[in-house]
Amino acid sequence: QIFRSVFLLIQMLFLLHTMLTVSNYIILHLIPVTIIKDNGLNAKNRKKVMPDLFTEPPVVDPIYEANAYCNIPNITEHGFEGHAPPDHRLLSVHVMIRHGDRYPLYAIPKTKRPAIDCILAPDRKPSHPHLEAFVNHMSKPTKGHMDSSLNGLPRYPSHSVCETGELTQTGVVQHLLNGQHLRDIYIRKHKLLPSDWTTKHLYVESTGKSRTLQSGLALLYSLLPDFEWQKLVIRHQWSTIFCSSSCDCPMRNHYLEEEQRRQYNLRMKNSQLEQTYVDMAKIVGVPTRQLRAANPIDSLLCHFCHNISFPCTESGCIDREHFKVIKAHQLEDEQERREKKLYYKYALLATHPLLNQTVSRMHHVLRGKKEEVFALYSAHDVTVSPVLNALGLLEARFPRFAARLIFELWQGPKNKNYFIRILYNGDDVTFQTSFCRKHNRHSKWPLCPFENFASFVQKEMFAVFNSTDYYDACHRRVF
Repeated sequence: QIFRSVFLLIQMLFLLHTMLTVSNYIILHLIPVTIIKDNGLNAKNRKKVMPDLFTEPPVVDPIYEANAYCNIPNITEHGFEGHAPPDHRLLSVHVMIRHGDRYPLYAIPKTKRPAIDCILAPDRKPSHPHLEAFVNHMSKPTKGHMDSSLNGLPRYPSHSVCETGELTQTGVVQHLLNGQHLRDIYIRKHKLLPSDWTTKHLYVESTGKSRTLQSGLALLYSLLPDFEWQKLVIRHQWSTIFCSSSCDCPMRNHYLEEEQRRQYNLRMKNSQLEQTYVDMAKIVGVPTRQLRAANPIDSLLCHFCHNISFPCTESGCIDREHFKVIKAHQLEDEQERREKKLYYKYALLATHPLLNQTVSRMHHVLRGKKEEVFALYSAHDVTVSPVLNALGLLEARFPRFAARLIFELWQGPKNKNYFIRILYNGDDVTFQTSFCRKHNRHSKWPLCPFENFASFVQKEMFAVFNSTDYYDACHRRVF
Protein backbone atom coordinates (compact mmCIF):
# COMPACT_ATOMS: atom_id res chain seq x y z
CA GLN A 1 0.00 0.00 0.00
CA ILE A 2 2.85 2.41 0.87
CA PHE A 3 4.63 1.56 -2.38
CA ARG A 4 1.43 2.28 -4.37
CA SER A 5 0.98 5.64 -2.62
CA VAL A 6 4.54 6.67 -3.33
CA PHE A 7 4.15 5.61 -6.95
CA LEU A 8 0.99 7.72 -7.35
CA LEU A 9 2.70 10.69 -5.72
CA ILE A 10 5.61 10.46 -8.15
CA GLN A 11 3.17 10.31 -11.07
CA MET A 12 1.37 13.42 -9.85
CA LEU A 13 4.61 15.33 -9.39
CA PHE A 14 5.76 14.35 -12.89
CA LEU A 15 2.43 15.51 -14.38
CA LEU A 16 2.64 18.80 -12.50
CA HIS A 17 6.20 19.39 -13.71
CA THR A 18 5.16 18.72 -17.32
CA MET A 19 2.20 21.13 -17.11
CA LEU A 20 4.36 23.88 -15.62
CA THR A 21 7.07 23.41 -18.25
CA VAL A 22 4.59 23.65 -21.13
CA SER A 23 2.74 26.62 -19.65
CA ASN A 24 6.00 28.47 -18.97
CA TYR A 25 7.10 27.92 -22.53
CA ILE A 26 3.81 29.30 -23.90
CA ILE A 27 3.73 32.27 -21.54
CA LEU A 28 7.35 33.25 -22.13
CA HIS A 29 6.81 33.22 -25.90
CA LEU A 30 3.64 35.32 -25.83
CA ILE A 31 4.51 38.29 -23.62
CA PRO A 32 3.40 41.42 -25.47
CA VAL A 33 5.38 44.61 -25.43
CA THR A 34 3.84 48.06 -25.23
CA ILE A 35 3.78 50.11 -28.40
CA ILE A 36 6.90 52.30 -28.39
CA LYS A 37 7.95 55.37 -30.30
CA ASP A 38 11.25 55.58 -32.13
CA ASN A 39 12.45 58.87 -33.66
CA GLY A 40 8.95 60.28 -33.22
CA LEU A 41 7.39 57.48 -35.29
CA ASN A 42 4.78 55.05 -34.04
CA ALA A 43 6.22 51.58 -34.05
CA LYS A 44 4.03 48.64 -35.00
CA ASN A 45 2.52 46.45 -32.37
CA ARG A 46 4.85 43.54 -31.85
CA LYS A 47 5.36 40.79 -29.33
CA LYS A 48 8.63 40.59 -27.45
CA VAL A 49 9.86 37.04 -27.24
CA MET A 50 11.56 36.27 -23.96
CA PRO A 51 14.17 33.53 -23.65
CA ASP A 52 13.18 30.18 -22.26
CA LEU A 53 16.24 29.33 -20.22
CA PHE A 54 15.24 25.84 -19.25
CA THR A 55 13.20 24.02 -21.88
CA GLU A 56 14.33 23.56 -25.47
CA PRO A 57 11.38 23.53 -27.89
CA PRO A 58 10.55 20.20 -29.58
CA VAL A 59 11.23 21.66 -33.05
CA VAL A 60 13.81 24.16 -34.24
CA ASP A 61 12.65 27.62 -33.16
CA PRO A 62 14.43 30.67 -34.65
CA ILE A 63 13.69 32.80 -31.57
CA TYR A 64 14.95 30.16 -29.15
CA GLU A 65 18.11 29.75 -31.24
CA ALA A 66 18.61 33.52 -31.34
CA ASN A 67 18.40 33.66 -27.55
CA ALA A 68 20.95 30.85 -27.30
CA TYR A 69 23.23 32.81 -29.63
CA CYS A 70 22.96 35.97 -27.50
CA ASN A 71 24.11 34.07 -24.40
CA ILE A 72 22.77 36.70 -22.01
CA PRO A 73 24.91 36.42 -18.82
CA ASN A 74 23.30 34.47 -16.01
CA ILE A 75 24.32 34.59 -12.36
CA THR A 76 27.12 32.11 -12.95
CA GLU A 77 28.57 29.82 -15.58
CA HIS A 78 28.38 26.05 -15.27
CA GLY A 79 29.90 23.11 -17.09
CA PHE A 80 31.48 19.68 -16.89
CA GLU A 81 35.05 20.84 -17.33
CA GLY A 82 37.55 19.05 -15.10
CA HIS A 83 35.43 15.92 -14.58
CA ALA A 84 37.24 12.58 -14.73
CA PRO A 85 37.68 9.47 -12.58
CA PRO A 86 39.30 10.40 -9.26
CA ASP A 87 42.51 8.47 -9.99
CA HIS A 88 43.22 10.54 -13.13
CA ARG A 89 45.39 13.67 -13.22
CA LEU A 90 44.82 16.74 -15.38
CA LEU A 91 47.97 17.61 -17.34
CA SER A 92 47.05 20.26 -19.88
CA VAL A 93 44.15 22.43 -21.02
CA HIS A 94 43.64 24.23 -24.33
CA VAL A 95 40.83 26.79 -24.47
CA MET A 96 39.47 28.35 -27.65
CA ILE A 97 36.93 31.15 -27.22
CA ARG A 98 34.81 33.27 -29.45
CA HIS A 99 34.83 36.92 -28.44
CA GLY A 100 31.91 38.15 -26.37
CA ASP A 101 28.90 40.23 -27.39
CA ARG A 102 29.88 43.00 -29.78
CA TYR A 103 28.42 46.00 -31.57
CA PRO A 104 27.35 45.23 -35.17
CA LEU A 105 29.88 45.12 -37.98
CA TYR A 106 27.22 46.21 -40.48
CA ALA A 107 24.59 48.94 -40.47
CA ILE A 108 21.11 48.77 -41.98
CA PRO A 109 21.00 51.65 -44.48
CA LYS A 110 19.01 54.78 -43.60
CA THR A 111 18.18 53.65 -40.08
CA LYS A 112 19.38 54.72 -36.69
CA ARG A 113 22.07 52.42 -35.30
CA PRO A 114 21.38 50.81 -31.92
CA ALA A 115 22.32 53.09 -29.03
CA ILE A 116 24.57 51.02 -26.78
CA ASP A 117 26.98 52.43 -24.20
CA CYS A 118 30.38 50.74 -24.28
CA ILE A 119 31.72 52.42 -21.15
CA LEU A 120 32.03 49.74 -18.47
CA ALA A 121 29.78 50.59 -15.52
CA PRO A 122 29.56 48.13 -12.59
CA ASP A 123 26.13 49.47 -11.61
CA ARG A 124 24.65 48.74 -15.05
CA LYS A 125 23.35 45.29 -15.94
CA PRO A 126 24.68 42.86 -16.86
CA SER A 127 27.52 43.24 -14.38
CA HIS A 128 30.03 41.13 -12.47
CA PRO A 129 31.65 41.46 -9.03
CA HIS A 130 35.08 41.69 -10.71
CA LEU A 131 34.10 44.28 -13.33
CA GLU A 132 35.39 47.36 -11.49
CA ALA A 133 38.62 45.61 -10.47
CA PHE A 134 39.06 44.45 -14.08
CA VAL A 135 38.84 48.03 -15.36
CA ASN A 136 41.32 49.22 -12.73
CA HIS A 137 43.77 46.45 -13.57
CA MET A 138 43.50 47.07 -17.31
CA SER A 139 44.13 50.80 -16.69
CA LYS A 140 47.48 50.25 -15.01
CA PRO A 141 50.72 50.93 -16.89
CA THR A 142 51.88 47.55 -18.03
CA LYS A 143 55.13 45.76 -18.55
CA GLY A 144 53.42 42.88 -20.27
CA HIS A 145 54.75 41.42 -23.45
CA MET A 146 52.38 41.78 -26.37
CA ASP A 147 53.23 41.65 -30.04
CA SER A 148 53.52 45.15 -31.47
CA SER A 149 50.26 44.87 -33.44
CA LEU A 150 48.37 44.25 -30.18
CA ASN A 151 50.09 46.93 -28.11
CA GLY A 152 48.15 49.72 -29.77
CA LEU A 153 44.74 48.18 -29.03
CA PRO A 154 42.66 49.29 -26.02
CA ARG A 155 42.55 46.69 -23.25
CA TYR A 156 38.86 47.28 -22.49
CA PRO A 157 35.93 49.03 -24.25
CA SER A 158 35.51 52.67 -23.29
CA HIS A 159 33.27 54.56 -25.71
CA SER A 160 29.98 56.17 -24.68
CA VAL A 161 28.60 55.11 -28.05
CA CYS A 162 29.94 51.75 -29.16
CA GLU A 163 32.11 51.71 -32.24
CA THR A 164 31.77 49.20 -35.06
CA GLY A 165 32.56 45.70 -33.83
CA GLU A 166 33.45 46.90 -30.33
CA LEU A 167 33.08 44.55 -27.38
CA THR A 168 30.16 45.57 -25.16
CA GLN A 169 29.85 45.37 -21.39
CA THR A 170 27.81 42.21 -21.94
CA GLY A 171 30.75 40.74 -23.82
CA VAL A 172 33.18 41.56 -21.03
CA VAL A 173 30.88 40.06 -18.39
CA GLN A 174 30.44 36.89 -20.45
CA HIS A 175 34.17 36.24 -20.33
CA LEU A 176 34.59 37.28 -16.72
CA LEU A 177 32.07 34.51 -16.00
CA ASN A 178 33.95 32.07 -18.25
CA GLY A 179 37.23 32.85 -16.50
CA GLN A 180 35.71 32.54 -13.04
CA HIS A 181 34.25 29.14 -13.88
CA LEU A 182 37.56 27.87 -15.30
CA ARG A 183 39.43 29.21 -12.26
CA ASP A 184 37.18 27.24 -9.91
CA ILE A 185 37.87 24.06 -11.87
CA TYR A 186 41.42 24.27 -13.19
CA ILE A 187 43.18 26.46 -10.63
CA ARG A 188 41.40 25.81 -7.33
CA LYS A 189 40.40 22.19 -7.82
CA HIS A 190 43.08 20.74 -10.09
CA LYS A 191 45.98 23.15 -9.34
CA LEU A 192 46.86 23.14 -13.04
CA LEU A 193 48.98 26.28 -12.70
CA PRO A 194 51.33 26.68 -9.73
CA SER A 195 50.90 29.70 -7.47
CA ASP A 196 54.23 31.02 -8.76
CA TRP A 197 53.32 30.50 -12.42
CA THR A 198 55.47 32.22 -15.03
CA THR A 199 55.30 32.99 -18.72
CA LYS A 200 56.42 29.44 -19.54
CA HIS A 201 53.21 27.93 -18.08
CA LEU A 202 50.78 30.04 -20.11
CA TYR A 203 50.34 30.34 -23.86
CA VAL A 204 48.01 33.04 -25.21
CA GLU A 205 47.15 34.06 -28.78
CA SER A 206 44.68 36.65 -30.05
CA THR A 207 43.73 37.99 -33.44
CA GLY A 208 44.36 41.66 -34.07
CA LYS A 209 40.85 42.84 -33.20
CA SER A 210 40.20 44.70 -29.96
CA ARG A 211 37.18 42.50 -29.22
CA THR A 212 39.29 39.32 -29.18
CA LEU A 213 42.11 40.87 -27.16
CA GLN A 214 39.67 42.32 -24.61
CA SER A 215 37.73 39.04 -24.38
CA GLY A 216 40.95 37.15 -23.72
CA LEU A 217 42.02 39.65 -21.07
CA ALA A 218 38.64 39.46 -19.33
CA LEU A 219 38.84 35.66 -19.14
CA LEU A 220 42.46 35.76 -17.96
CA TYR A 221 41.63 38.31 -15.28
CA SER A 222 38.96 36.07 -13.74
CA LEU A 223 41.19 33.02 -14.19
CA LEU A 224 44.19 34.70 -12.56
CA PRO A 225 42.90 37.76 -10.63
CA ASP A 226 45.33 40.70 -10.43
CA PHE A 227 47.90 38.80 -12.48
CA GLU A 228 51.33 40.36 -12.82
CA TRP A 229 51.55 41.97 -16.23
CA GLN A 230 55.21 41.08 -16.71
CA LYS A 231 54.27 37.39 -16.58
CA LEU A 232 51.84 37.71 -19.45
CA VAL A 233 52.84 37.18 -23.08
CA ILE A 234 50.16 37.59 -25.74
CA ARG A 235 51.02 36.65 -29.31
CA HIS A 236 49.30 38.11 -32.32
CA GLN A 237 47.67 35.63 -34.71
CA TRP A 238 47.18 37.31 -38.06
CA SER A 239 44.89 34.58 -39.45
CA THR A 240 41.33 34.09 -38.20
CA ILE A 241 41.77 30.32 -38.69
CA PHE A 242 45.01 30.39 -36.69
CA CYS A 243 47.02 28.70 -39.44
CA SER A 244 50.19 30.65 -38.53
CA SER A 245 52.92 29.76 -41.03
CA SER A 246 50.95 26.93 -42.67
CA CYS A 247 48.29 28.94 -44.46
CA ASP A 248 49.22 28.09 -48.04
CA CYS A 249 46.43 25.71 -49.00
CA PRO A 250 44.78 26.18 -52.42
CA MET A 251 42.28 23.35 -51.93
CA ARG A 252 41.05 24.92 -48.71
CA ASN A 253 40.18 28.05 -50.67
CA HIS A 254 38.53 25.92 -53.36
CA TYR A 255 36.19 24.24 -50.90
CA LEU A 256 35.39 27.58 -49.30
CA GLU A 257 34.40 29.02 -52.68
CA GLU A 258 32.24 25.96 -53.37
CA GLU A 259 30.60 26.37 -49.96
CA GLN A 260 29.86 30.04 -50.65
CA ARG A 261 28.31 29.07 -53.99
CA ARG A 262 26.10 26.54 -52.18
CA GLN A 263 24.99 29.25 -49.73
CA TYR A 264 24.10 31.57 -52.61
CA ASN A 265 22.06 28.90 -54.42
CA LEU A 266 20.13 28.03 -51.26
CA ARG A 267 19.29 31.68 -50.69
CA MET A 268 18.07 32.10 -54.27
CA LYS A 269 15.70 29.14 -53.86
CA ASN A 270 14.07 30.61 -50.74
CA SER A 271 11.16 32.72 -52.02
CA GLN A 272 10.02 33.66 -48.50
CA LEU A 273 13.48 34.99 -47.69
CA GLU A 274 13.63 36.95 -50.93
CA GLN A 275 10.21 38.52 -50.26
CA THR A 276 11.34 39.43 -46.76
CA TYR A 277 14.35 41.27 -48.15
CA VAL A 278 12.08 43.05 -50.66
CA ASP A 279 9.71 44.15 -47.87
CA MET A 280 12.56 45.35 -45.64
CA ALA A 281 14.18 47.22 -48.53
CA LYS A 282 10.93 49.11 -49.14
CA ILE A 283 10.74 50.05 -45.45
CA VAL A 284 14.24 51.55 -45.39
CA GLY A 285 14.03 52.92 -48.94
CA VAL A 286 16.97 51.22 -50.64
CA PRO A 287 17.33 48.64 -53.43
CA THR A 288 16.97 45.05 -52.26
CA ARG A 289 20.51 44.23 -53.36
CA GLN A 290 21.91 47.04 -51.20
CA LEU A 291 19.99 45.86 -48.14
CA ARG A 292 21.13 42.26 -48.59
CA ALA A 293 24.74 43.40 -48.93
CA ALA A 294 24.37 45.23 -45.61
CA ASN A 295 23.90 41.84 -43.89
CA PRO A 296 20.90 43.06 -41.85
CA ILE A 297 20.83 39.99 -39.56
CA ASP A 298 24.05 41.22 -37.91
CA SER A 299 22.41 44.45 -36.81
CA LEU A 300 19.05 42.84 -36.01
CA LEU A 301 20.73 40.33 -33.71
CA CYS A 302 22.23 43.24 -31.79
CA HIS A 303 18.77 44.80 -31.39
CA PHE A 304 17.39 41.44 -30.31
CA CYS A 305 20.17 40.58 -27.83
CA HIS A 306 20.01 44.04 -26.21
CA ASN A 307 16.21 44.22 -26.11
CA ILE A 308 16.12 47.24 -28.43
CA SER A 309 13.25 47.81 -30.86
CA PHE A 310 13.93 46.91 -34.46
CA PRO A 311 14.47 49.94 -36.76
CA CYS A 312 11.55 52.04 -38.02
CA THR A 313 11.16 54.61 -40.80
CA GLU A 314 8.24 56.66 -42.12
CA SER A 315 7.40 53.65 -44.31
CA GLY A 316 7.03 51.25 -41.41
CA CYS A 317 9.07 49.03 -39.12
CA ILE A 318 11.25 46.00 -39.50
CA ASP A 319 9.51 43.53 -37.22
CA ARG A 320 9.95 40.20 -35.49
CA GLU A 321 8.56 38.24 -38.44
CA HIS A 322 11.25 39.66 -40.74
CA PHE A 323 13.84 38.67 -38.15
CA LYS A 324 12.40 35.16 -37.78
CA VAL A 325 12.48 34.49 -41.52
CA ILE A 326 16.13 35.49 -41.84
CA LYS A 327 17.14 33.56 -38.72
CA ALA A 328 15.19 30.50 -39.89
CA HIS A 329 17.08 30.62 -43.18
CA GLN A 330 20.36 30.66 -41.26
CA LEU A 331 19.31 27.48 -39.47
CA GLU A 332 18.25 25.87 -42.76
CA ASP A 333 21.62 26.82 -44.22
CA GLU A 334 23.43 25.18 -41.31
CA GLN A 335 21.47 21.97 -41.84
CA GLU A 336 22.24 21.80 -45.56
CA ARG A 337 25.87 22.65 -44.85
CA ARG A 338 26.13 19.49 -42.72
CA GLU A 339 24.61 17.39 -45.49
CA LYS A 340 26.65 18.69 -48.46
CA LYS A 341 30.05 18.23 -46.74
CA LEU A 342 31.75 21.06 -48.66
CA TYR A 343 32.21 23.04 -45.47
CA TYR A 344 33.44 19.90 -43.72
CA LYS A 345 36.26 19.52 -46.26
CA TYR A 346 37.09 23.20 -45.93
CA ALA A 347 37.10 22.82 -42.14
CA LEU A 348 39.52 19.88 -42.17
CA LEU A 349 42.10 21.84 -44.16
CA ALA A 350 41.45 25.13 -42.37
CA THR A 351 41.92 23.74 -38.86
CA HIS A 352 44.71 21.21 -39.27
CA PRO A 353 47.53 23.69 -38.44
CA LEU A 354 45.84 24.69 -35.17
CA LEU A 355 44.89 21.15 -34.17
CA ASN A 356 48.37 19.92 -35.06
CA GLN A 357 49.86 22.62 -32.84
CA THR A 358 47.56 21.47 -30.03
CA VAL A 359 48.69 17.85 -30.39
CA SER A 360 52.36 18.90 -30.50
CA ARG A 361 52.00 20.98 -27.34
CA MET A 362 50.29 18.10 -25.57
CA HIS A 363 53.05 15.72 -26.64
CA HIS A 364 55.57 18.08 -24.99
CA VAL A 365 53.62 17.79 -21.75
CA LEU A 366 53.54 13.99 -22.05
CA ARG A 367 57.33 14.01 -22.31
CA GLY A 368 57.47 15.68 -18.92
CA LYS A 369 57.79 19.34 -19.91
CA LYS A 370 55.76 21.57 -17.59
CA GLU A 371 55.51 24.35 -20.13
CA GLU A 372 52.42 25.87 -21.74
CA VAL A 373 50.06 23.66 -19.74
CA PHE A 374 47.28 26.22 -20.22
CA ALA A 375 46.72 27.64 -23.71
CA LEU A 376 44.16 30.28 -24.65
CA TYR A 377 43.18 31.18 -28.21
CA SER A 378 40.94 34.25 -28.36
CA ALA A 379 39.18 34.03 -31.68
CA HIS A 380 36.03 34.46 -33.79
CA ASP A 381 33.02 32.42 -34.91
CA VAL A 382 34.89 31.72 -38.17
CA THR A 383 37.62 30.12 -36.03
CA VAL A 384 35.51 28.01 -33.71
CA SER A 385 32.93 26.84 -36.28
CA PRO A 386 35.36 25.00 -38.59
CA VAL A 387 37.07 23.36 -35.61
CA LEU A 388 33.70 21.97 -34.47
CA ASN A 389 33.05 20.65 -37.97
CA ALA A 390 36.52 19.18 -38.39
CA LEU A 391 36.15 17.27 -35.12
CA GLY A 392 32.93 15.76 -36.42
CA LEU A 393 30.67 17.72 -34.08
CA LEU A 394 28.20 18.31 -36.87
CA GLU A 395 25.21 18.79 -34.59
CA ALA A 396 26.87 21.48 -32.48
CA ARG A 397 25.19 24.87 -32.43
CA PHE A 398 26.87 27.70 -34.31
CA PRO A 399 29.27 29.42 -31.86
CA ARG A 400 27.37 31.82 -29.66
CA PHE A 401 28.90 34.96 -28.19
CA ALA A 402 31.61 33.94 -25.70
CA ALA A 403 31.49 30.30 -26.81
CA ARG A 404 34.25 28.12 -25.37
CA LEU A 405 35.74 24.94 -26.83
CA ILE A 406 38.12 23.12 -24.49
CA PHE A 407 40.61 20.27 -24.91
CA GLU A 408 41.70 18.53 -21.70
CA LEU A 409 44.65 16.12 -21.49
CA TRP A 410 44.46 13.55 -18.69
CA GLN A 411 46.85 10.97 -17.29
CA GLY A 412 45.50 7.63 -16.11
CA PRO A 413 46.39 5.82 -12.88
CA LYS A 414 49.96 4.61 -12.29
CA ASN A 415 51.21 7.15 -14.86
CA LYS A 416 49.97 4.96 -17.68
CA ASN A 417 47.64 5.81 -20.53
CA TYR A 418 46.63 9.30 -21.58
CA PHE A 419 43.20 10.57 -22.46
CA ILE A 420 41.52 13.50 -24.20
CA ARG A 421 38.28 15.22 -23.22
CA ILE A 422 36.58 17.81 -25.43
CA LEU A 423 33.94 20.17 -24.08
CA TYR A 424 31.81 22.72 -25.89
CA ASN A 425 30.15 25.38 -23.74
CA GLY A 426 30.53 23.12 -20.74
CA ASP A 427 29.05 19.99 -22.35
CA ASP A 428 31.26 16.92 -22.74
CA VAL A 429 31.13 16.17 -26.48
CA THR A 430 34.14 13.83 -26.60
CA PHE A 431 32.15 10.81 -27.73
CA GLN A 432 30.39 12.81 -30.42
CA THR A 433 33.69 13.43 -32.22
CA SER A 434 34.52 11.34 -35.29
CA PHE A 435 37.62 9.85 -33.66
CA CYS A 436 35.96 8.77 -30.39
CA ARG A 437 32.44 8.01 -31.52
CA LYS A 438 33.10 4.27 -31.70
CA HIS A 439 35.14 4.03 -28.52
CA ASN A 440 33.48 1.89 -25.87
CA ARG A 441 33.10 4.29 -22.99
CA HIS A 442 32.07 1.40 -20.76
CA SER A 443 35.34 -0.39 -21.35
CA LYS A 444 38.33 -0.51 -19.03
CA TRP A 445 39.15 3.04 -20.12
CA PRO A 446 36.02 5.23 -19.82
CA LEU A 447 37.79 8.23 -21.35
CA CYS A 448 38.87 8.64 -24.98
CA PRO A 449 42.51 7.63 -25.59
CA PHE A 450 44.71 10.59 -26.49
CA GLU A 451 46.21 8.58 -29.35
CA ASN A 452 42.80 8.56 -31.04
CA PHE A 453 42.98 12.33 -31.22
CA ALA A 454 46.64 12.42 -32.23
CA SER A 455 46.12 9.84 -34.98
CA PHE A 456 43.10 11.74 -36.28
CA VAL A 457 45.04 15.01 -36.55
CA GLN A 458 48.22 13.54 -37.96
CA LYS A 459 46.73 11.06 -40.42
CA GLU A 460 42.99 10.45 -40.54
CA MET A 461 42.03 14.06 -41.35
CA PHE A 462 43.45 13.56 -44.84
CA ALA A 463 41.69 10.30 -45.75
CA VAL A 464 38.73 12.10 -47.36
CA PHE A 465 41.22 13.77 -49.75
CA ASN A 466 42.99 10.46 -50.55
CA SER A 467 46.12 12.02 -49.06
CA THR A 468 48.47 11.18 -46.24
CA ASP A 469 49.63 14.64 -45.18
CA TYR A 470 48.55 18.27 -45.05
CA TYR A 471 50.67 19.51 -47.96
CA ASP A 472 49.42 16.84 -50.33
CA ALA A 473 45.76 17.39 -49.30
CA CYS A 474 46.16 21.13 -49.85
CA HIS A 475 47.66 20.83 -53.32
CA ARG A 476 46.06 17.72 -54.81
CA ARG A 477 43.43 18.63 -57.37
CA VAL A 478 40.30 16.49 -57.14
CA PHE A 479 38.25 18.00 -59.96
